[in-house]
Amino acid sequence: MTERIIGVVVTHRRRELLAQSLEVLASQSRSLDHLVVVDNADEEAVRSLVESVRLETTYLGSKHNLGGAGGFALGILYALSLGADRVWLADDDGRPEGPRVLETLLACAEKYSLQEVSPVVCDIDEPDRLAFPLRRGTAWRRWRHELGEEELLPSYASLFNGALFTAAAIEAVGVPDLRLFVRGDEVEIHRRLTRSGLQFGTCLQTAYVHPNGAEEFKPILGGRMHTQYPDDPTKRYFTYRNRGYVMSQPGMRKLLPQEWIRFSWYFLVTKRDPRGLGEWFRLRKLGRQERFRRP
Repeated sequence: MTERIIGVVVTHRRRELLAQSLEVLASQSRSLDHLVVVDNADEEAVRSLVESVRLETTYLGSKHNLGGAGGFALGILYALSLGADRVWLADDDGRPEGPRVLETLLACAEKYSLQEVSPVVCDIDEPDRLAFPLRRGTAWRRWRHELGEEELLPSYASLFNGALFTAAAIEAVGVPDLRLFVRGDEVEIHRRLTRSGLQFGTCLQTAYVHPNGAEEFKPILGGRMHTQYPDDPTKRYFTYRNRGYVMSQPGMRKLLPQEWIRFSWYFLVTKRDPRGLGEWFRLRKLGRQERFRRP
C-alpha cells in the first residue's frame, strides 16, 4: 500500500464511454493514488468530467491528436514524473470488470514477481467471450473458460487494456512509438517486453471489458489460422502499415513466412481480391521503410 499507483487513460471524442470507465476506475478497492487523462480532442466537457472524478486527477488536453501511441507515451511519462511506482493503463472504450481488478492484479504481480501484469480482456456485452481471439500453440481460444483454471498465463499480455507496469519495466521497455499513431503500438510494446527478459503475464482471475474486436479476424484454412482485415479503410491503413514496421523488427521476423501465407491466402483464395493483396503489399512496405505519414 506504500506504492504510488497512477492510472493513465487516453481518450478521443468518447465522453460517455469515458465517464463509464472513470466511474469504475474511481471505485477500486485499492484506490489509485492519481489519475491522468490524456484527451486527444482537448474538449472542455471532458476536462469537466475528469475534474469531477473522486480521485486526485490531472487532465492533459492535447491540441494535436497524438493517437493512442502518443497519448499513452505522454501519459506514462507524466505519471513517472509524478513519482509513480506502477502505472495502470486503460482505454476510454473499456473498463475494469469490477472494483477489485487493481487489487487482484497487484496481488498477482507480487505473488509471481511480475514487472507487468494484465487482466483477461473480455467482450463488454458478453463477458465470458474474449474481446480478441487468443492463439495458444495451434489452437484458438475465444472464451474465457477455455484459458483454463490456472491463475497466471505467463509471457502473454493484452496491453493498454488494464495493463499494470512497474516503473522499472517502463524504464526497460520504453513508451509507445508516436509514429505508429494507432494500431499495432501495443504489439510493438509487447515485442519489446518479450525481448527485455522481464517477467510478465496475464492474470486469469480478473478481467477488463472492451468492445468485441473479433470481427476483424477472418478465419482461413478451416479456422486453423486467422487474418486481420478491418472493414474501415482508415483502420486498414494504420493496421497494415504499422504491421509492416513491427514485423520487420527483431523478434518478429521469424513470423514473416506465416504472415505471407495468411494474407496471400486470404486475399487470393478467400476474397479473390488481388488488388487487396496489392494494397497490403504497398502498406506493409510503407511501414517496413518507416514512412509514417498519416493519410
